[in-house]
Amino acid sequence: MSLTLAGLIGIAAMIGLLILGVPIAIAMAVTGAAGLWILEGPGPALAHTLLIPWDEGRSFVLVTIPLFVLMGQLVFQTGLASDLYAGIRSWIARVPGGMAITSVVACGAFGAVTGSSIATVATMGAIVMPEMRRFKYPPRLATGSLAASGTLGILIPPSLIFIFYGVMTETSIGALFIAGIIPGILTAAMFSAIILLRCLITPSLGPPGPTATWAERWQATSGLLPILGLFFLVIGGIYGGVFTPTEAAGVGCTGVLITAALRRRLTKEAMAKALEETALITAMIFAIIVGGYLVARFLAITGITENMVALLVGLDLGRVAFLILLVGLYLVLGAMVDVFGMLVLTIPFVMPVVGELGIDPIWFGVFAVMMAELALVTPPIGANVFVMRRTAPEVPMGDIFMGVLPFVVGQLLIIGLIIAFPDIALWLPNRMQ
Repeated sequence: MSLTLAGLIGIAAMIGLLILGVPIAIAMAVTGAAGLWILEGPGPALAHTLLIPWDEGRSFVLVTIPLFVLMGQLVFQTGLASDLYAGIRSWIARVPGGMAITSVVACGAFGAVTGSSIATVATMGAIVMPEMRRFKYPPRLATGSLAASGTLGILIPPSLIFIFYGVMTETSIGALFIAGIIPGILTAAMFSAIILLRCLITPSLGPPGPTATWAERWQATSGLLPILGLFFLVIGGIYGGVFTPTEAAGVGCTGVLITAALRRRLTKEAMAKALEETALITAMIFAIIVGGYLVARFLAITGITENMVALLVGLDLGRVAFLILLVGLYLVLGAMVDVFGMLVLTIPFVMPVVGELGIDPIWFGVFAVMMAELALVTPPIGANVFVMRRTAPEVPMGDIFMGVLPFVVGQLLIIGLIIAFPDIALWLPNRMQ
């Protein structure tokens, strides 16, 4: 059996495991370890299996992941997320589609401290859906806007996916965070514009929300200040070169703890739940990293990686055609694997081609994350849609996917915009100290 054939069989076996519902981390780890065992023998296979977790577990950069996860969990468990939503709602709830637009802005703001799309949908869905029902918003618009807006959690920094990409490609995580700011704001603006336009054309889609006096608005705005302060502290510190991303994560956690303590929200129950969820999420991400490295080493030995890179380079597609090809590839992969799995399966193949075409790796990180956003809301998997369904079990899956569709079109327009004008993502990183 040739090495290339062994690699193809390994890929087919991994896809088969994914179709059977095996978690991506286990599917990759089993494929990688079994492939190394068959090709190199039990000794090298066991050495790889034992040394990869040890090597990756000692990475200082990976400390950033549990710290940012903990920061988001603390914001949720201590009730600061509810204060955030109330503050935003008091200002924009009365405009056409105001409650749905509030969910977009609130998801973006919450994503600025949690870095997780699924956590954003789960948290904001539990807060916003009862309000949407109360004001009789159509289920498609309500669930679609929330599921789509949750994707802002992995684009607006800090983002766990940016950290993951930065570790895989040895790209500056701080620069990736800063690069995501303008595309994230544009995406949120696009989603808000889609809602506003639809509700101006059909007013019954977005009934006015609750009124608020100026005094009530200023009082509710106080709930926004901790989140805004944390965002500017963390991202401003990274941008100004004051903090490394890991240090910024520690500063952010400390800021949330102090804020929650001052507001008398820091209970034993909240801390215990935040720590438990942080441990579970971090373990999941670490398992995916280990599995990804195992399968990547197996594929490297088979020569599949080199052959795929040679094939892509040989096509001589050019920058735009290559990126359009990747758009289709990521949409297909999003139907089978989660966001982390998409990056693990594609980055080893495409990064050499990215370098050959002169594409900036920071810009490509933003592009890859935006494509991962689409995978979170497109069928048949659409992780955000499944989370939204648990929050609103009365809404059929088909209706949620239909509700998401206008936002998918809007996201594709933003992706086209950053392909045409790369400086949208690179302008801020290029001005970092």
